[in-house]
Amino acid sequence: MAFVMMATTLQSNAQTHDSFANFARYASANKQLAEPKEGEWRVVLMGNSITDNWPQTRPEFFREHPNIIGRGISGQTSYQFLLRFRQDVVSLHPAVVVINYGTNDIALNTGPYDEKQTFDNVCSMADIAQANGIKVVLASCLPAGGFGWRPEVTDAMQKVKSLNARVRAWAKEKRIPYIDYFSAMLSADGKEMNPAYATDRPGIHPNAAGYRVMERLLLEALGQLR
Repeated sequence: MAFVMMATTLQSNAQTHDSFANFARYASANKQLAEPKEGEWRVVLMGNSITDNWPQTRPEFFREHPNIIGRGISGQTSYQFLLRFRQDVVSLHPAVVVINYGTNDIALNTGPYDEKQTFDNVCSMADIAQANGIKVVLASCLPAGGFGWRPEVTDAMQKVKSLNARVRAWAKEKRIPYIDYFSAMLSADGKEMNPAYATDRPGIHPNAAGYRVMERLLLEALGQLR
């Protein structure tokens, strides 16, 4: 009986870990993706719903740039990114990974927010990528005046600015390209995402116009690596 209970507990824990990281989301797509051809410059976008929604909102961008592959999962934090990083980035053998992080960490999606731990998670992903010969681009957390699903977070913008400053300084120290989506997407009063670029209020998710701004900055950053 004890053995059966232990086996059941282990199985339950395994399912919980798999579900937390959501390894299943891209498992099939990853298997179907062919190895990069010689000379192919594959780019993987790692992120949350901002990355996840991009191909649906701006499919034409991904048709024009089939070498850019989205691996965003809505609602995820940097803790979940780190768990699935090997499967959803390293195993795809890209030349470059672009990591967009932070929004859901600050929104408490997987527990209390710890800026240093989120920063460490970002650094760990960069270290894993570089150890596997993958170039890294770090993309700032987008402006967030607040979170509709988490009204108790009343200092979202201050936390976004602080995290961005920390990652940007580290990227400069390590000579890692950094995309400043934040400044380009900020409202005139500096309190939220520019409403012209957002699908919601306060702005968290970009609309097509917002993604066009991000695409320009992304392509500029990638162009500097080639």
